[in-house]
Amino acid sequence: MKRRDFITTGAAALTASLLPPVSAQSSPPPLRKAVNLGMIKAAAPASVVDRFKMARDAGFQGVELNLPDDQLSLETLHKAKAESGLEIAGIICTPHWSFPLSDPDPAKRERTIKGLQFALQQGGELGCSSVLLVPGVVNAQVNYAQCWERAVEGIKRCIETAEKSKCVIAIENVWNKFILNPVEAARFVDVFQSPWVGWHFDIGNCVINSWPEHWPPILGKRIVSLHIKEFSRKKANDEGMGKGFGVELGEGDVDWPLVTNALRVGNYSGFAIAEVGGGDASRLQFLSERMTKLLNR
Repeated sequence: MKRRDFITTGAAALTASLLPPVSAQSSPPPLRKAVNLGMIKAAAPASVVDRFKMARDAGFQGVELNLPDDQLSLETLHKAKAESGLEIAGIICTPHWSFPLSDPDPAKRERTIKGLQFALQQGGELGCSSVLLVPGVVNAQVNYAQCWERAVEGIKRCIETAEKSKCVIAIENVWNKFILNPVEAARFVDVFQSPWVGWHFDIGNCVINSWPEHWPPILGKRIVSLHIKEFSRKKANDEGMGKGFGVELGEGDVDWPLVTNALRVGNYSGFAIAEVGGGDASRLQFLSERMTKLLNR
């Protein structure tokens, strides 16, 4: 076999091994919509319960939290769940940006390990199925190999807690110069050989480097949660990278029919969590209606 043929055959085999099997199952039910608690803007002195009810009245089925948070007790959150009928759609591990698992300082890495373990425990107590984690950051002080090694080491230390809590560690694709394509993402999750490590797929975050519809067919059942947001390459090019997110859902470069179809093929049926500019009751209603239009065609 010629070297070129060997490389082509090998690449095809690798891709095939990462693809989920073709399923004859019926289409999954409509995606459940959720919103981050921080997006819900209510007039003072609105309580957490009031804000949950605002999300419910706008048509959302869940609320995402940023934990640990000293201002959010489990008692308060249980009350908000009970009185609103909403679920905890997801949890974001709060220390992971300030103290990434890739940091050269072991003490800083330890802060996120402890924070992740605590968030997983809280997730289990709240009936939440996943905790979002940014696995690390590649920069001038941390190369790619170091980021990978330290992230793997830190996450492995938290798998036992995830299993006990029945709460998956969900790795998110972000602008961290680390894991920029779905093949890398699948490989990273598979390192752990554990059902308690999966992927939190942020649709808007990957537009700058790739096409979102390419991710679900490769990640398949590894996807355990979604962030829903938009991105405009033109705004990013004209006004600066971060400005690319400054467009309404459905008005940027995400091809929502292709993305939603790719998710259906993978039988994804979890929450779709908005991560966009929030606001009052009318703003929440707009986002809920726009998400229904885009996600459940």
